[in-house]
Amino acid sequence: MSARLLAALALAASLAGPARTLAQAAPSAGGDARARWEQLSPAEKQALRERYEQWKGLPDDEKARLELRLERLRALPPERRAEVERRWRAFQALPPQERQAILQRFARWRELPPERRAQLRAAFQEILRAPPQERARYLDNLRRWRDMSPAERETARERWRQERRERLRR
Repeated sequence: MSARLLAALALAASLAGPARTLAQAAPSAGGDARARWEQLSPAEKQALRERYEQWKGLPDDEKARLELRLERLRALPPERRAEVERRWRAFQALPPQERQAILQRFARWRELPPERRAQLRAAFQEILRAPPQERARYLDNLRRWRDMSPAERETARERWRQERRERLRR
């Protein structure tokens, strides 16, 4: 998913809360939405106006994509939707640098070929199913890998390739 699309999703999600609140006033309760609007602080009203202006500025195809995603979110079972919203709030609570790093990693993930993503998902599932000791060993190795310099990583890769070639020759 591109950073632009993630930003658009963020916009849609930020609009979803206020839109849902206003939309909860059914047509038969027309005055309710107005009453809730009047109860908002000036800052909340301004934030809603700004989000609405952002929404109006989106291209129609982007709006359609976001509306489809919002409908998919609304169609989720309540417990799954609550989990998505909880994770979204946790993401929003992160410092900007961490959010940006996650978005960059996600963009790199989306650029991977589908086969590679499937391999990585399978490997991750295998790690989750592993006994606690094996999982801890994996996490220790991951920490060591992250602490290595690029040159050290390349040396380790070359050593593993060499060991693999030797095993295949036997």
